[in-house]
Amino acid sequence: MANPTVENLVIIGSGPAGYTAAIYAGRANLKPLMFEGFQTGGLPGGQLMTTTEVENFPGFPEGITGPQLMDQMKAQAVRWGTELYMEDVTSVDLSQRPFVIKSDDREVLAHSIVIATGATAKRLGLPCEGQFWSRGISACAICDGATPLFRGATLVVIGGGDTAAEESIYLTKYGDHVHMLVRTDKMRASKAMQDRVLANPRITVHWNTEPIDVIGNDEHMTGVKVKDTKTGEESTIDAKGLFYAIGHTPNTALFKGQLDLDDVGYIVTQHGSVETSVEGVFAAGDVQDHEFRQAITAAGTGCMAAMLSERWLSFNGLVQEFGKTEAQKLAEEDTAHAVEVFQVSGEFDVTETRHEGGLALRKLYHESDRLIVVKYVSPNCGPCHTLKPILNKVIDEFNDRIHFVEIDIDKDPDIAESAGVMGTPTIQFFKDKGMVAEVKGVKQKSQYRELIESNL
Repeated sequence: MANPTVENLVIIGSGPAGYTAAIYAGRANLKPLMFEGFQTGGLPGGQLMTTTEVENFPGFPEGITGPQLMDQMKAQAVRWGTELYMEDVTSVDLSQRPFVIKSDDREVLAHSIVIATGATAKRLGLPCEGQFWSRGISACAICDGATPLFRGATLVVIGGGDTAAEESIYLTKYGDHVHMLVRTDKMRASKAMQDRVLANPRITVHWNTEPIDVIGNDEHMTGVKVKDTKTGEESTIDAKGLFYAIGHTPNTALFKGQLDLDDVGYIVTQHGSVETSVEGVFAAGDVQDHEFRQAITAAGTGCMAAMLSERWLSFNGLVQEFGKTEAQKLAEEDTAHAVEVFQVSGEFDVTETRHEGGLALRKLYHESDRLIVVKYVSPNCGPCHTLKPILNKVIDEFNDRIHFVEIDIDKDPDIAESAGVMGTPTIQFFKDKGMVAEVKGVKQKSQYRELIESNL
């Protein structure tokens, strides 16, 4: 009989591969446990969290944004009983059975594992990259493109694949002109994406061109030094923004020396399968796919991994089935009907905790005697989606003791510019008309909680 303290299946990573594995495993009554990830190797939800329109995922004829698609997949995984932890796995021991998986907060034993850790966007390592990172250089056009620095500015995108093409097109919504640097004389992007780029009068493609450094002043970057890869001639493109779209590195550091990896670091799986070199361990999505790397193929391999895991557990007499409890069903209903309530600017009430919009912020700035927490977000920002449930829980803890305002920088660009916002999400804390703290990106709940407590 299976040990009830040992999980049937632990899924490491999320995204379309991880969430699909969770859905199939949940429907098989395996009650999977998932470590969604937090910061190591990218965002919970994977690379689609930094994607605008997904036009080729079946079932969405009008398209869907990457974050919306991941939100729906996650909700479906939860519906089927998946236990989620937004934590990074710090170590995995595949040398003993059951397997041991650790995060900073917990240690879990599991009979089987699905690895869906995906891949991380590469950086170039330019001489001045560190100096101008988040001051003009970004690896996420979707997250940062709407910031005031880039509005009406000349921008540069590096890369020749679908991601580079998509980001170049997206940035024309905010920038004046986009220069796309392609190292060779042809793009790797799909024909449809190439056609859209080449037909856009606000995009200039520079063939056989690579960046060699970034220049700027004390505040932000002002240009990109480039070199012709054929002639060696160097020149400078005046620009306020530089966006990387140059490929990814598989997130497999946890498994080196424990699983067979290829020369690049991708997990080696059996031909036509997702089985790894260790029985009971399966790999799905981009962590094992260096050829297709599509949301639909990631989801497909997630399905395969869950089904093979269930078969392996059953064959070895290790499976323990779980049925849904009434508590789980009620929790799912609560989650499905949860609504975030804001006090809109047109009906301003200073006694309310939550507000949105520039007008509310201006009034609170002058009238509030509480700590004001301001969250700056942008449309389709994946990290903003990740931050939302984290920050909401903290705000709820301090209800009626603080004021919280959400600012969409696309709707209120003047507010964002005045606040010096260079990317989203950004959280600023104000007390007595002065800013007392600022946090960029997504952090743990404890960091936001400590900042609020120290400034009440």
